[in-house]
Amino acid sequence: MRYFRLLFLLLLTSSVFISCNKELNVNAGWKDITVVYGLLDQTDSIHYIKITKAFLGEGNALQFAKIADSSNYPDKLEVTIGEYYVNVSKDSILKNTFPCDTVMIHDKEKGDSIFYYPDQLMYYFIGNIEHSKDSNFFYKLNIREKKTNKVIRSSSGLVDNKFSVEKPPNNIPMFQVNFLPGAKTQLKWTSARNGRRYQVSMRLLYMETGPSGKDSTWISWVVLNNMQTDDDKGGKIMEYYFLNDGFYGMIHAQIKFNPNVTRAVRKIEYVFSVGSDNLNTYMEVTEPSNSIVQERPAFSNIDNGIGLFASRTNKVIGPFRLGLETVNQLRTNPLTKDLGF
Repeated sequence: MRYFRLLFLLLLTSSVFISCNKELNVNAGWKDITVVYGLLDQTDSIHYIKITKAFLGEGNALQFAKIADSSNYPDKLEVTIGEYYVNVSKDSILKNTFPCDTVMIHDKEKGDSIFYYPDQLMYYFIGNIEHSKDSNFFYKLNIREKKTNKVIRSSSGLVDNKFSVEKPPNNIPMFQVNFLPGAKTQLKWTSARNGRRYQVSMRLLYMETGPSGKDSTWISWVVLNNMQTDDDKGGKIMEYYFLNDGFYGMIHAQIKFNPNVTRAVRKIEYVFSVGSDNLNTYMEVTEPSNSIVQERPAFSNIDNGIGLFASRTNKVIGPFRLGLETVNQLRTNPLTKDLGF
């Protein structure tokens, strides 16, 4: 009888837990979590910050994501960017304050993400922060939700835009570039202070002439993606070689054949894009894993919220003229000979 009673109590306890699980409210205990994404770039005059909130509700979360009110705060937030200078005594001195306003961006297309489109609410400020490339300057983001007085903060320095590029040379007038098939092209530069991750793109600017007249346009090719340095102190020699055959493959992939159009290359530019240490860390933990371990720790540098507030910079090298050898190759190469160059 004693064992029977014990078994009955165990079964009763189990049934209680099972009943409770059936009544579990997965939406209980929701907390207001602010999500922030912003990148400062001294080569821009307008700086955007995306500020939303996490959402929860009964039903399919993918459906909630398509509703703007699920992600946006109902009232305008108080958002400011403070520009600070650190003097020799290590004191942080406020030099400038940039209040942020709101603007609706209308260029988001269906399929870009699971979230609502085409309008995106952004916070922005207009300000020239180019003079602040001195490493002693940094920027503080301050967000206040007026109803609850909740405050969200973060800070970031700037990536130095004055790093040097040796190849291609940017100081030789009328310098010409050539991409001979079977050969390689060298990129060589000095790492930027406060920079950790590098991407180099090539822009081909050309003129199209057809029945409707002339049109100036361009295509872009990422020749180097995600090269990292060991630190962000700057001053290290970096180099990379890419195959010239990719130049013709890029043109073949992006320009469509049109028998009624002729084309002429106007110039070539290189764009060196450099991300800060925090941006590099964020990209590392969000990139697809190549190992058997798929889970990675989350990264955020937002106090009282989640997300990223960091910096990047873009340095344009060029423009360069295309050499005669490459112009002839565009006309004879199997990948580009039918494109009207």
